[in-house]
Amino acid sequence: MVQTHRLSNGLRIIHRPSLSEISYCGIVVNTGTRDEYPDEFGMAHFVEHMLFKGTQKRKAHHIANRMENVGGDMNAYTTKEDTFYYAAFLGEYFPRAVELLSDILFHSEFAPAQIEREREVILDEINSYHDAPSELIFDDFENMVFARHDIGHYILGEPESLHSFNRDSILRFVRRQYQPSEMVFFSTGRTAFEKVVRQAEKFFSVAQNASPVKERVAPFQFTPRTEKMHKNTSQSHVMLGYSTFDMHHPHKYALHMINHILGGGSMNSRLNVSLREKHGLVYNVESNVNFYTDTGLFAFYFASDPKQRERCIRLIGKEIKRLREEALTPMQLSLAKRQWKGQMGIAAENSETRALSMAKNYLHFDRYTSLDELFTRIDAITSTQLREVANEVFSSTPFQLSYL
Repeated sequence: MVQTHRLSNGLRIIHRPSLSEISYCGIVVNTGTRDEYPDEFGMAHFVEHMLFKGTQKRKAHHIANRMENVGGDMNAYTTKEDTFYYAAFLGEYFPRAVELLSDILFHSEFAPAQIEREREVILDEINSYHDAPSELIFDDFENMVFARHDIGHYILGEPESLHSFNRDSILRFVRRQYQPSEMVFFSTGRTAFEKVVRQAEKFFSVAQNASPVKERVAPFQFTPRTEKMHKNTSQSHVMLGYSTFDMHHPHKYALHMINHILGGGSMNSRLNVSLREKHGLVYNVESNVNFYTDTGLFAFYFASDPKQRERCIRLIGKEIKRLREEALTPMQLSLAKRQWKGQMGIAAENSETRALSMAKNYLHFDRYTSLDELFTRIDAITSTQLREVANEVFSSTPFQLSYL
């Protein structure tokens, strides 16, 4: 159902027709935290904030009101590898949304006074983040796993690096990383594809590619270790994890299913049944798998009474061992597939989630993977494959980080 096009400057376009009155459109940039040099830590996220703080023809409040005055909404976020800018609105305001995206992406001023003001905002954001151990530990853990690599530092940056940012350093980063050849414009809604392309050509074709973007280097060595950090918390927060393969690996769907079976958000996941329902040791236990373009990480998280920490770790190890040694029965495999497909189908009903997923898919794979295609891939997973992948991923000593 999707339609695609490429502008002469390399910017790609993907559109998914929809009968909904609500449309979405945005730009995803192939740049994130890992594309920063050491003196730029936090820059990708800082730029995301600054693009809303004034352009050559709009002040910050004009940007904020441009979509909100017609009942729309505009948002953005930064990850380790991508930065998203997108809007939701009634379909008739599609040209307004495209023009605004173009204005903030290519005509932002980065006024010194706004830089100072936003620096304080992000410093406060960092402080509030450090007050949330259940969130902070995910970043601390990833920093430990990817130590001395570009992936291994905070998205928000550090106070020291933030204080060094100025207009020149911001412009240097934007000119290097915000290349049209590294962008995808995405949209969903009733707007005809011909109009989508016309609007994109009108507002985005003026952007030109300049210097090459920072080259990404894959992690080359993982040395599992255990660390303990003393925090003023009543619970012990713990993460365990294993380095794994990247988003292009053919076994990624099997690993997604392993994540779903072990602790991927369902109340009947094996870890939730064991640690919470059977033993009453935790309120929350989960697993997650994070694929990057050239590496990956499978991780477990729980929070418990400090006295029960080691017992919880042993129970997680027991479930990993069970998955490695005992093949799923045909009934267990069928139920796991059915549940996972149902969850994916429900998630796809969220139009915003579907639009963002479509954009990221097209950015990294230059194609769109439909829900039907995903279901076909899930149906092809075998019990033998799951055991083989589990043994491949979980055979090494895990990384471990504990907040005490």
